[in-house]
Amino acid sequence: MASGRRRQAPCSLGITLLLLAVFGMACGGELSFTLEPSDIIAVQEQPLMLHCQVEGIPPITTQWRRNGALIVEDQNYVMFANGSLLIGHFQKTKSDGSSDEGDYECIAQNFFGLVLSRKARVQAATMADFHVQPRSVRAELGGVGRFQCQIHGLPEPVISWERDGRPVDTSDDRYYRKILLHTMIFERMHPVLLANIHVSLSQWACLCVSFLCRYTLLPTGVLQITGVRPEDSGMYCCVAHNSAGVKHSTGAQLTVSGSQSSVYKEPMILVGPENLTLTVHQTAILECVATGYPRPIVSWSRLDGRPIGVEGIQVLGTGNLMISDVRVQHSGVYVCAANKPGTRVRRTAQGRLVVQAPAEFVQPPQSIARPVGNTAIFTCLAQGEPVPQITWLKNGQILEPDGHVKLRNNNSTLTIYGVTQDDEAIYQCIAENSAGSTQASARLTVLWADGLPGVPTGVRAEVLSPTSIQVSWNEPAQNTQDIIGYVLHIRKTADPVEMEYQEAVSKMTLQQVIGDLEPSTSYSFYVKAYTSRGASKASETAVESTLGEVPAPPALFTKVINSTVVQATWEPSSKMGQQEGFNLYYRKVPVPIFTGPLTFSRNVTQYNITQLDPSFVYEIKVLAFNQHGEGNATLRLVSLKEAVEKSVLNTPCDCVKDEQNKSSTTGIIIGIHIGVTCIIFCVLFLVFSYKGRLMMCKTVQATRQAGRNPAAGVVLESSSSSQGALALNGPHRFSSDRNGGTHTAKSCTDSNEMERLFLGPSHFSHPPDTTHTNASSLVSCPLNETQMSTLPLDDFSMMEECEVQFRQHPADGQQDED
Repeated sequence: MASGRRRQAPCSLGITLLLLAVFGMACGGELSFTLEPSDIIAVQEQPLMLHCQVEGIPPITTQWRRNGALIVEDQNYVMFANGSLLIGHFQKTKSDGSSDEGDYECIAQNFFGLVLSRKARVQAATMADFHVQPRSVRAELGGVGRFQCQIHGLPEPVISWERDGRPVDTSDDRYYRKILLHTMIFERMHPVLLANIHVSLSQWACLCVSFLCRYTLLPTGVLQITGVRPEDSGMYCCVAHNSAGVKHSTGAQLTVSGSQSSVYKEPMILVGPENLTLTVHQTAILECVATGYPRPIVSWSRLDGRPIGVEGIQVLGTGNLMISDVRVQHSGVYVCAANKPGTRVRRTAQGRLVVQAPAEFVQPPQSIARPVGNTAIFTCLAQGEPVPQITWLKNGQILEPDGHVKLRNNNSTLTIYGVTQDDEAIYQCIAENSAGSTQASARLTVLWADGLPGVPTGVRAEVLSPTSIQVSWNEPAQNTQDIIGYVLHIRKTADPVEMEYQEAVSKMTLQQVIGDLEPSTSYSFYVKAYTSRGASKASETAVESTLGEVPAPPALFTKVINSTVVQATWEPSSKMGQQEGFNLYYRKVPVPIFTGPLTFSRNVTQYNITQLDPSFVYEIKVLAFNQHGEGNATLRLVSLKEAVEKSVLNTPCDCVKDEQNKSSTTGIIIGIHIGVTCIIFCVLFLVFSYKGRLMMCKTVQATRQAGRNPAAGVVLESSSSSQGALALNGPHRFSSDRNGGTHTAKSCTDSNEMERLFLGPSHFSHPPDTTHTNASSLVSCPLNETQMSTLPLDDFSMMEECEVQFRQHPADGQQDED
């Protein structure tokens, strides 16, 4: 009924709300804090006031929470109209065990929403016992005396010292510190004037005032006494006081012994700087106490080489460094150096200073207004040291991301997709780190224009196939005449909102088939109706899953191994559904019954089918299956007859062995050929050699016959030339008849003649006679090269002959015959 009455409310209410929203946006003060509670230390049994002031469009109500629980007003808690809270009698521990300590938050609320203030920590003022008591010290005359005490308390206790029951006066120390500070500033402003001075002015000033400001009290509770004198002896006591009370430490005796020594002592740092972690605007004290003779000069520097600066820098005593109002840039490692005057001899000690900064906004969120169905984005950027963490609140409650609300960029960006009336609220950004927290708020106004169509109803989805779903709906109940179309929003249910996509649908239809979907996948659908003024609210969401899909047929390959074995190999397809395994079938053709199935897992892709009949043709088929069933099969026909014929016609051979045998046979044949050729050449050589020897025998016989005629001489001339011929001068002569014919030898010489011919001229009893050579009686006798090469060279001599004309003398011949 309430919802029905809200739909029937007059439009004047909507106009009023819209005017309020516009007025609030224009004023920029829909609801925000002008004063938030701060951390405080309360005194026991004393009243405590926590302040909270809010501005915005009234009416505004305020409440308080302690440790997340609402505070109910009673005689101890009073809430004022301006938002402040009064605690009448603050108690750390009450009779019922409860406590007024804790984290307090102010809550403000109006028509637009609710906001929370920052958390204010309230603690009771306390002071514990001393956890470091001063110890007795024995110091040499002119040396250094140092006392230390430590105590925890809230607020931080203030430390002072007493000697023999009387306060130690360290007030003049501030005056001398100012002298040192101004001296250091002068040094930095006039470095040229001081270039020739080997000892800095600040060092001289420190040496000078050290005789006056001998007592130094550090805020940490340390008392330093330099240039110890006999009158400094006594009982020293540390006194701590804060709002919780006053406490005294145990006494410690200072004893001054001996006289001032003039013996050289190396510089030594008794106490160096400690590691400190502070918050911005606090004061840092870096202690450095050095001894030696002559008294060492203490200086400070940064390990990273950056200058320390002079603003807010003071020197306490003879070497302690104080940084007032520390900032983040003061973080670093500080080095204390004790130098022997006029030398490079020095000792160093270092300590790290860490300065934290509470979170502060660089860009706080801004209030925005968005029409229904649009996207709203809030940005909140904060800085601090360490980096602050960001948390978002919606109307005071922690905002959890969901389907249409997303947080990105380390929570610095808040995105709300498809805003609805339920998203209208005040959103707060809270930035917090170990140094503090801060908050900022902004409001989201959802605009609702008149004349927008109502919400489409009856959205339903019906699955059609593994890749398609049909979505249908009913038209809105109001303002349907101005509808220009619908938009169907689609996304996988498991996907984020930003992965959503849309399809436009004509106003003439109230259904849409969505295709190209993934099988076995859940999808979400909702519909919006659109007019020229804008979109309706989103309809209810319909969820439906597509059907599962059987796998696609695999690729099949067959190979005949022998006459009884066929190898089947298949490759799964990446299309359609995911396969879980494979089924293999085979049969004789035309027998209708298949053998199988032989089932294999998804990682098996090969199988040998054995014991087949070679006289048949076989049909083999493979198909993939999953939880949705079997897919289509892939078929192959295989004949084993060809394998049988090939096995008969082609005997198997070992190709490698044949090649080896062929290579061996070829080598043997080539060897035989080479041997036969050598034999033939040897036979021919012997034959031609014998022929040459036979011709020489004939020549020797003819020579012996011609040797009886001393006037007859023969010169052998090469038949290839008639001039400049080589003449053989020796006992080898041929006889010629008158007709120019050569007499042939009738018999071979005996063995003695052969020895004379081939053993050379040394076997002749008389040297050859060349004086009987007659040119007129020379007869040319052509010799072949074999004949010439077989004659011993020692039987030849070179001689030059004149040209001999070879001609016949027929007239003389005729005369002889006559």
